[in-house]
Amino acid sequence: MTRTIRPLVAGNWKMNGLKADLAIATEVAKGYDTGMKAAVDLAICPPATLLYLASAALLGSRIATGGQDCSTQDSGAFTGETSAVMLADTGATFAIVGHSERRTLHGETSATVKDKAQAAQKALLVPIVCVGETRDEREAGKAVAIVKKQLRGSIPDGSTAATLVVAYEPVWAIGTGLTPTAADVAEMHEAIRNELGRLLGKVTAAGVRLLYGGSVKPSNAAELMNVANVDGALVGGASLKAEDFLGIARACA
Repeated sequence: MTRTIRPLVAGNWKMNGLKADLAIATEVAKGYDTGMKAAVDLAICPPATLLYLASAALLGSRIATGGQDCSTQDSGAFTGETSAVMLADTGATFAIVGHSERRTLHGETSATVKDKAQAAQKALLVPIVCVGETRDEREAGKAVAIVKKQLRGSIPDGSTAATLVVAYEPVWAIGTGLTPTAADVAEMHEAIRNELGRLLGKVTAAGVRLLYGGSVKPSNAAELMNVANVDGALVGGASLKAEDFLGIARACA
């Protein structure tokens, strides 16, 4: 973990959750005690149908909310799309863009991810830009090169440490229970930090929060969060259980 950067733990609920499941968010808020508030930021990214309700339920808790995606456009004839402006209007402060499930299932390119990240920043949201390699790419020794290429194509020009979060999620570790070794995570996060230095300048890159995601759970969070250049976590399944999510947050704190 980078000691000069305040860590962030963001929960991505994906396509899970109905109104009754907002109890998970309120339970997290109850467990987000004074000590944790002093040490780590929390965010919950529920489905779009729950985003306004979650923002209202968490008002005053210091837990942020975010969207799981956003359109490249602000408004217009784009049936089914949700703009970053709309996300901000619900009270959200983050927007996940470029998640591997969007890149693979919806064919999103890095250019599209960059446009979405720019739209988020324009709406005063902080984009959480996701990057990561497949197992085949890792086994071929291309993991670092693939992630660097994704960064070059996905990061908006002129981003600052306050307007950007990057999440490294190896595709093969998402929802599989598998995680890379601490050494693998350290290598990748150092490579990401260095590449951001080339893109944005070393001073800016030094302050960007780099999250790790991919089967993060309370049992492995402490080891992962103690890796250099890991400044928090993007949590999937474990964020749907309040105690698990809080357990990961405690590992950061």
